[in-house]
Amino acid sequence: MNSCVVGLQWGDEGKGKLVDILAEDSDIVVRYSGGSNAGHTVVIGDKRFALHLLPSGSVRPDTICVITSAVVVDPEVLIKEIEGLAEKGVTLDGRLFISENAHVVLDYHKKEDQLREESLGKNKLGTTVRGIGPCYADKVGRSYAVRMGDLRDLGQLKAKLREIIEYKNKVLSAVYSAEPIRADEIFDKCRSYAERLLPHVTDTTEYLHGSIAAGRSILFEGAQGSLLDLDHGTFPYVTSSNSSSLGMPAGCGVPAKMVDRYIGVAKAYTTRVGAGPFPAEQDNEIGQYIRDKGHEYGTTTGRPRRCGWFDAVAVSYSAKISAIDSIALMHLDTLSGLKELKICRAYNISGEEKTFFPANVDRLSQASPVYETVPGWDEEITEVSDYDELPLHARDYVRMIEEMTDTPIAMIGVGPARSQTIFR
Repeated sequence: MNSCVVGLQWGDEGKGKLVDILAEDSDIVVRYSGGSNAGHTVVIGDKRFALHLLPSGSVRPDTICVITSAVVVDPEVLIKEIEGLAEKGVTLDGRLFISENAHVVLDYHKKEDQLREESLGKNKLGTTVRGIGPCYADKVGRSYAVRMGDLRDLGQLKAKLREIIEYKNKVLSAVYSAEPIRADEIFDKCRSYAERLLPHVTDTTEYLHGSIAAGRSILFEGAQGSLLDLDHGTFPYVTSSNSSSLGMPAGCGVPAKMVDRYIGVAKAYTTRVGAGPFPAEQDNEIGQYIRDKGHEYGTTTGRPRRCGWFDAVAVSYSAKISAIDSIALMHLDTLSGLKELKICRAYNISGEEKTFFPANVDRLSQASPVYETVPGWDEEITEVSDYDELPLHARDYVRMIEEMTDTPIAMIGVGPARSQTIFR
């Protein structure tokens, strides 16, 4: 069986844990979008793995890991992750494959990202300043792009980098009065990247189709969340790639019909990092309670996340566009101790109740949440392993989310560890 895991909110839903669990029954785990702006956390025993580019299944020693062509690869970050796993006894030799067509994030992308974000002042987008957007822009522009396969011919790459950086320096100097970037420094780094990463670089599309023909089980892993999708999210407060399941076929070269099940991941509440409308946000003591108890600080940036009630309108929309068969509801334990909970069941926009999410930011900014209020529970549930052992009000809360999203909840997370998962 081939599966695809995708976030249903604004990212940080707990995909890393779910992918790690599902990887036990998968031969191959595939990362199909985004870059090092993603942050997936996997907890195994007393070890915590924070991954940004490697698929979350990489912590399992027998799982093949694939990074496909739609991912923008920061070689420096990737090498650090590979070495970090090795220090914890996890080696990727012979089981990591990187697309030769994946585009490369280099220092000038990060510089451009930083300068552009700073220039926006109060209108900044809240990017991670990891160079992701500028790298995707070069990909679309084509003329000044560098791909992983280019590392094979260092002589040709050196000439190409001179041309690229000459252009970049003109732009950055004229627009931001920035200090020039040195092409030889970038090339020296690329030479070290080539030495370390070229053994892993291949045609991943051919590899995946060969694996499908051989009957191997593949798990496709999305990054960020569906509401950050470049085309279907809350633009311009989105990421630079298609982070819903709609990005999987283009990102991998594998048709959507070859996936047997699509699993959506959502928190039992809602969080968001960076700017943009957030109808169910609780910028108050409730939001702070959720932030503190749920440790809601970014894996990538460390920034405190904005927190709010569960938004069934948003999750229902994401489930529709990503063809979700079932939901994994994570962080239910974070809500223990709250006397009452609210679920946003609709939006009031200009006096009219709407239950279909308006991805247009202007309309979403006008949305007032329409809440359903339900009783909370006091019991801690981190040790519960059977659904029927959850407090009655916790089960009622899960049931209401199922009804409002019209999607079954097949898994429930009650803590960060693999074992803290309830399967229904």
